[in-house]
Amino acid sequence: MTADDLARNRDNFCYRHPDRQSFVLCQRCLRTICPECQTPAAVGVICPECLRDQQKAASPAQRKAERRWSRPRALTVADSRPVVTYAIIGITVLVYLLTVIPGIGGAIEDAFAFYAPLIYPGLTGYFEPWRLLTAALVHGGFVHLALNMLALWMIGRSLEPLLGRWRFLTLYVLSALGGSVAVALLSFTTPVVGASGAIFGLFGALLVIGRHIGANIGGIAIVLGINLVIGFLPGFNISWQAHVGGLLVGLLVAFIFTRTRAPRQRALQIALLVAVTAVLVALLFVPALFPALVLR
Repeated sequence: MTADDLARNRDNFCYRHPDRQSFVLCQRCLRTICPECQTPAAVGVICPECLRDQQKAASPAQRKAERRWSRPRALTVADSRPVVTYAIIGITVLVYLLTVIPGIGGAIEDAFAFYAPLIYPGLTGYFEPWRLLTAALVHGGFVHLALNMLALWMIGRSLEPLLGRWRFLTLYVLSALGGSVAVALLSFTTPVVGASGAIFGLFGALLVIGRHIGANIGGIAIVLGINLVIGFLPGFNISWQAHVGGLLVGLLVAFIFTRTRAPRQRALQIALLVAVTAVLVALLFVPALFPALVLR
C-alpha cells in the first residue's frame, strides 16, 4: 500500500475531524480518533461518544470515583503520549545492546548488576549504591529483556497518561528500588538483573488505580498472580524477592497517588513519597547493623 492509498482511505482519518490523519482506534467502537478526541481508559483510549455512553451507564460508585480521580480539564496536556514509557524502553534496550558488544559488554553488566554486598563498605570494602537502580537496565538475555519491555509498553500506555509523566517515573524508580531492597534483605548474596521489580510495581499500581476509578481489574489480578507464582517455582531462576519488593512499593505509591490527587495536596504527596524513599533507604541499614540476619 502506497502513501497515496493511505491518504485516500477515510478509515485513516479521525471520524470527528476528517482532515486529521490518525491510526489510533477507540477501544469500544473501533473508529479512528485523533489525539484531541482521545480519552485514556483502563485499556487504551476511547472517543467522546463512547465516553458519554460509559458515563451514562456508570454506577453511582463509579461516578464518585471518577470525580475524585479525574484531573480538571484545564490541567490536561495536549500531548498524552507515554513519553516516559518509551524513554525507559529506549534506554533499557540501548544498555542491552551495549552489553552484547564483545570486550565491553561484560564490564557493563558487571558494573550495573545488583549484588548487595557491594553497597556495604563495612562488609566488602566497596560502596556502589548505583546498583540499586541500574540493575533495572541490564537483563540476562533477549527473552528476559523482551518480556519485561513488552509488559512495560502494555502497562505504560494506560498508566502513564493517568498519572502524568513525573508520577509515572517516580513510581517506576521507587518500585525498582523496592525490588533491590527486598533482595538485599531476603537474598543478600544473590546477584540479580532486570526490571522485573519495577514492572511488578507498575502492576500493583494498575490494580490500585483501576480499583479506584471503578475499572474491571479481574484480568490484571489474574495475570499478576500467575507471574508472581512463577517466581516461586523451582527451575525458573527468578528473583521472587525483587518481584515482591517492587509490588509492595508499587501498591503503596499508587495508594498515595489516589489519596493525594487534589492540587492542594501536592506538598503532602511529595512529602509521603520522600518518606517512602527514606524508609527504603533505612531498610538498607539492616544488613550492616545485623549481618547475621542476611548472611545465613
